[in-house]
Amino acid sequence: MQLNNNVTEFILLGLTQDPFRKKIVFVTFLFFYLGTLLGNLLIITTIKTSRALGSPMYFFLFHLSLPDTCFSTSIAPRTIVDVLLKNTTISFSECIIQVFPLHFFGCLEIFILILMAVDHYVAICKPLHCMTIMSRWVCSVLVAVAWVGSCAHSLVQIFLALCLPFCGPSEINHYFCDLEPLFKLACTDTYVTNLLLVSNSGAICTVSFVMLMFSYIIILHSLRNHSAEGRRKALSTCMSHIVVVILFFVPCIFMYTRPATTFPMDKMIAVFYTIATPLINPLIYTLRNAEVKKAMRKLWSKKLVSDDQL
Repeated sequence: MQLNNNVTEFILLGLTQDPFRKKIVFVTFLFFYLGTLLGNLLIITTIKTSRALGSPMYFFLFHLSLPDTCFSTSIAPRTIVDVLLKNTTISFSECIIQVFPLHFFGCLEIFILILMAVDHYVAICKPLHCMTIMSRWVCSVLVAVAWVGSCAHSLVQIFLALCLPFCGPSEINHYFCDLEPLFKLACTDTYVTNLLLVSNSGAICTVSFVMLMFSYIIILHSLRNHSAEGRRKALSTCMSHIVVVILFFVPCIFMYTRPATTFPMDKMIAVFYTIATPLINPLIYTLRNAEVKKAMRKLWSKKLVSDDQL
């Protein structure tokens, strides 16, 4: 594809230009990113090593923690380094490269959340057929389809960005590269391109959110036929998932389903779904899940025993 770009690099303005606030951003992002890595890698290791966590729910939780980690990694490390620098430039190629994992792992998380909702529906509404419908082979195929769909979505985002000519200015009023800030720097009318963005990213977020909330209404309605203990356990699982869905989707819908306008709170909302949510997810799934906490304690006790033997 022939690109008509005079701009070879952009300047990321970041979250703030104030030196003191930059230090706050550095400490906050570093804390949240290290917490995200620790929490999600602990879940990945626990599920991978524990035989007790072999159900489809934990299979999907494993595949949710992976994109959570990668999604945060596509943004946080560079932001942490940038707040320490005076000149925060990013080349056009690096900017495009950052857009791909941002949308790939974000879209993958959406698809995995949908698969988790399907698993919850089957486990609660059709318990006798759960292991047949949600076999390991079926779950693996569904996850593979989610990866392919996420890749297709991200390639569309890259195509939209590469089709735009950039000839100045080169200052991105954000702390990472995304399509909306890039659209504002294009030397052409981006109305149609923005409609394509809304019909792609915006539609995925909105339709998925509606589907997920509708599915959980059906699940919660079906619980009236279960025993008190069954309702308690199912409610605990579903409420954890609903909280994660709301925390992730509401900011994304706000950012990607509106016309090409900018609001003062955009950066803070972006911080919430790019940095805070990947940390909150493992906390919600571990603190409210007795089986995961038990498996983690067992894993930790094994490590202590092995250390004592050494």
